[in-house]
Amino acid sequence: LARGLWKEGVPILGTQPDAIDRAEDRELFGRIVDKLGLKQPASEIAFDVGGALDAARRIGFPVLVRPSYVLGGRSMEIIYDMKTLEAFIVRVFKLFPGNAVLIDRFLEDAVEVDVDAVSDGCVTVIGGIMEHIEEAGVHSGDSACVLPSVTLPAKILERIAEQTRLIAGELKVVGLMNIQYAVKGEDLYVLEVNPRASRTVPFVSKAIGRPLARIATMVMLGRTLHEI
Repeated sequence: LARGLWKEGVPILGTQPDAIDRAEDRELFGRIVDKLGLKQPASEIAFDVGGALDAARRIGFPVLVRPSYVLGGRSMEIIYDMKTLEAFIVRVFKLFPGNAVLIDRFLEDAVEVDVDAVSDGCVTVIGGIMEHIEEAGVHSGDSACVLPSVTLPAKILERIAEQTRLIAGELKVVGLMNIQYAVKGEDLYVLEVNPRASRTVPFVSKAIGRPLARIATMVMLGRTLHEI
């Protein structure tokens, strides 16, 4: 809704619609990842069945496939062979006509991490770094997580915090932001960036004793984190 409202002259509080597009559009976000020197699993975007099959051949199985601009992991699957992929892609284009399909290399045996942060456009504060109990690939809406992290080393947590601040600054986030990472050995991959509140915000707020949604609302109305 944000872009349509913005085009009609409605003021959008907090993070602006162009930042939503830069985070959601695969090509635009890929440029951000390259610019900041971050890592991302190999990925491509497809607009038809043939393009999706060609992309999977280049990336290699297993792949994680989902429609773009869809919330909550709807129609997301991990696929291990071409026949299953073709049937899935045909079904997705029927469900979401005119939408693109995102195809990512799926990282097996990786640890998934969720980060909730709040930014005022200059300063970014990490609300919580949550370590998923299930391996990467179980959607965050279906998985359990623990805060603080139990198995991740301090140097990885420092890199997660550093990269979160870099991304927030590049996107000019004002308000809440959620980032999902995958940790595999020494490597840290950015899976997804959502310049908005996540379902985890209420839980993180209770765990750390800070009302993140209230703080983010104050920031979106013009207060700075230093003032708050």
